[in-house]
Amino acid sequence: MRQDEEQATPQDSDRSDSDRSDSVRSDPDRPDPPAAPSRPAPLRPRDAATLIVLDRSRKRLKVLMGRRHAGLAFMGGKFVFPGGRIELSDRQMPVAGALSQRADDALRAKLPRAPHHLGRSLALAAIRETYEETGLLIGTRDYGAPDTVPEGAWQAFAEEGVMPDLEALHLVARAITPPKRPRRFDTRFFVVDRKAVAAERPGIVGPDSELTELAWVDLDAARKLDLPRITRVILDDLEAAAAAGFPPYRPIPFYFERHGKGLREEI
Repeated sequence: MRQDEEQATPQDSDRSDSDRSDSVRSDPDRPDPPAAPSRPAPLRPRDAATLIVLDRSRKRLKVLMGRRHAGLAFMGGKFVFPGGRIELSDRQMPVAGALSQRADDALRAKLPRAPHHLGRSLALAAIRETYEETGLLIGTRDYGAPDTVPEGAWQAFAEEGVMPDLEALHLVARAITPPKRPRRFDTRFFVVDRKAVAAERPGIVGPDSELTELAWVDLDAARKLDLPRITRVILDDLEAAAAAGFPPYRPIPFYFERHGKGLREEI
């Protein structure tokens, strides 16, 4: 109980509630009551894409993984697949081949207002981020260099004569970062064969880069690395899809959290 309430006089007690509230409002020295704490609005997940590069030249399937710089605030020191969020330039980059209709439909599933270019932008984001983090340019030289490209990372594709080829990509999964995390992404996981690497620029991976090392590892070895939880789950989906030969109409797993419970649906 506050000190002024403990010392209330009988006269104070006889006053009505409205008189009391008027007195409170008229006292310039009385501090305002604390406002009720408001709950912060949950962060809206940003559209993002990841690219899993596969090496199927030998009996044991291998994947390309990179270790994130230990000083990074987000997943520092962990092994990941290259990827990141969509940028404006991803909507403007020319391509050599389109995603399958099935993949495009799955990428826009459960998004009632998804723009028609969402699937294309996500696939291009995965290719661009892979170049920015690893130096690998995914695409084809069969058609020559694109006539025009956006500023930034896409300039390297024009210089190397590489057109991104979306037809080479398979969609393998989708996952949304749970609520109450400092960063949230709605990530689509694509897969591409190592044969789709049309060029490579050295010097991008190193001790001061976002990825400090790259490693081609089989799935058993990958599971022993320091991985984000969702990456470990996606490895299982990848193994199943690869064993089936990536059939075009297979269900795509979708991971998200609702009311504190992790869920898996198929799209």
